[in-house]
Amino acid sequence: MEKWFNVGKIVNTHGIRGEVRVISRTDFPEERYKVGNVLNLFLPKSNTPIELTIKNHRSHKNFELLTFEGLENINDVEKFRDGILKVPESQLGDLEEDEFYFHEIIGCHVVTVNGEEIGKITEILTPGANDVWVVKGKGGKELLIPYIHDVVKKVDVKEKVIVIDPMEGLF
Repeated sequence: MEKWFNVGKIVNTHGIRGEVRVISRTDFPEERYKVGNVLNLFLPKSNTPIELTIKNHRSHKNFELLTFEGLENINDVEKFRDGILKVPESQLGDLEEDEFYFHEIIGCHVVTVNGEEIGKITEILTPGANDVWVVKGKGGKELLIPYIHDVVKKVDVKEKVIVIDPMEGLF
């Protein structure tokens, strides 16, 4: 069975010419929303995807605005509100060395170079210069780990283990 990955949610229409507002959930909006790309729309209460080909893409405020081929006015796209845009695993692109998809990192166990168990990654924040991994530690305490080479020493997504060397004051 094909595994699907969420790349955005249609939250509203925009104007009367078939444009939709999307809250993006992808690290690569320029690539993912490129004209001609195909996205699959999953509507609430339906497990059958609707295949949509991107006709136009632009960014506006905190949204991605998309139009799809063959859907030229607001009446065509109003029913898409609250739909989730997804791509199959086969459409995930190859990444550079030391780059990972969020789904590969979330759920990984974090240990120190000394073998001390820290916790499990539950979320990834993207505040700016580098990502920050949220780790649920012992007793439910959340720890923030910056994804920088000084701290993260090894990432093994197959074994779901990340080795860190915590700098002074990190915990």
